[in-house]
Amino acid sequence: MTVFLVIIVLALLAVTGWQISKIFQLSKSHDADTSEVANDKDNKLHGILMLAFVIFLYVITIYCFWEYGRFYLPEAASEHGGEYDTLMFISIALIMFVQVITQGLLHYFAFKYKGKKTQKALFYADNDKLEFIWTIIPVIVLAGLIIYGLFTWSDIMNINEDEDPMVIELYAFQFDWRARYSGEDNTLGKANVRFIEGVNQLGVDESDSYGEDDKIVTELHLPVGKPVLFKFRSQDVLHSAYFPFFRAQMNVVPGMITQFGFTPTITTEEMRESEYMRDKVKSVNEERNQRNEALLAQGEPTLDSYEFDYFLLCNKICGQAHYNMQMKIIVESEEDFNAWLEEQPTFASNMAENSENVDRPEDTAGEQPPAAEGEEDAEGEDETETTPQENNGVALVEKEQN
Repeated sequence: MTVFLVIIVLALLAVTGWQISKIFQLSKSHDADTSEVANDKDNKLHGILMLAFVIFLYVITIYCFWEYGRFYLPEAASEHGGEYDTLMFISIALIMFVQVITQGLLHYFAFKYKGKKTQKALFYADNDKLEFIWTIIPVIVLAGLIIYGLFTWSDIMNINEDEDPMVIELYAFQFDWRARYSGEDNTLGKANVRFIEGVNQLGVDESDSYGEDDKIVTELHLPVGKPVLFKFRSQDVLHSAYFPFFRAQMNVVPGMITQFGFTPTITTEEMRESEYMRDKVKSVNEERNQRNEALLAQGEPTLDSYEFDYFLLCNKICGQAHYNMQMKIIVESEEDFNAWLEEQPTFASNMAENSENVDRPEDTAGEQPPAAEGEEDAEGEDETETTPQENNGVALVEKEQN
C-alpha cells in the first residue's frame, strides 16, 4: 500500500511540473522566441558554460591533488617498489598532460567557434600532415611507455635464484591466511587439498621428507634486506595477495601455484618512526579520541589506539568476510627473525604431538563415555573430527594457539 501511495505522489508531482511549465509558456510575451532551434543567445550561453566547466574541472583537479595527495602511500618498503612508483607517476604525468591539453582545447573551441547565424561552418575534408602528427606522436609515446613498463615488469617478476631467496608459501582460504616457511632446507614439502585433515590444515604431504621441517604460522615475519620468494595457493575461491606498502600483488588461484618475490627494505619500527607514519597515526588517534567521547556518552566500548603495522590483504571480493581477510606482517632484523623462527614448531613435531594426543587415553576416559557425534563433551568441546568440507574457517584453532 505504501509503494502504491508513493507512485501516486510521484505521478502527481510530474503532472504538477508539467502544468507549471505550461503556465510559464503562456506567460511569455507574444513576441518571445518560442522556437526550439538554438539561436545566437543560446549558442553564446552554452559556449560560456563549456568554458566555465573546463575551468571548474581544472580547479577541482588541482584542489584534489593538493588536499588528498597526503593519502598516497609513503615510500615503498621493498626493493622493487621505487621502480613501480616511478612507472606509475610517469603514467599519471602523461595522462594529466594529455588530458589538460585535449580537454582545454575541446572546451575552448566550443566557446570560440560557437554557432552564429551570420557564420557558416568551414568544411575541412582532410589534412595528411595533421593526421600523421596526431597519429605518430601517440604511437611513439605509448610504445616508449609500454617498452619501459615491460622492462620494469621483467625486473620485478624474474626472481634471481642466485640470491638464494627464502621460500614462503602463503595459503588463502575463506577468510584467512596461513604462512608456511620452508625450513632449513629452504624447500617446501609437497601439499594438496586432498591431504587436509585435522591439524594438517594446509594439506602438507606427510610422506614428503621436505615438509617435515616446514613451519606453519598465522603471522608473517620477514627479515629486512633478505629476498623472499612467495608461493601462493588457494583452498577454495579466487583470492588476491595484496601487499600495499611493498607494491606487490598476486592472484591466488585454486588448483595452481602462483609466485611473486620481493626484498623488504624498511622494518616495521623504521616505518613507524617515519614522518609520514607519525602524522598518520596522530591523525587517526585524534579521530578515534573524538569517536570515543561519543561512545563513552552512549555507554559503548571505546576504540583502541591505532599503531601502524604492515598487513597482507585480500584484494578480490571472495565472500561475506572478505573485508576482514588479512594477516599481520612484521619486518625485522635478521637476528630477530631467526630467533622468532626458531621458536616456531615444525610440521613434523605438530603431527607427532597430535598423534600422541589421539593415541594417549585421557585420565578420565574410564569415568565417562566419549561424546557422541555432534555433541559436546564434559569440557564443552566437540569430539567430532573436522573435515575440510565442514570447516570453512579451517584454522581458527591454530590462530588461537599461535
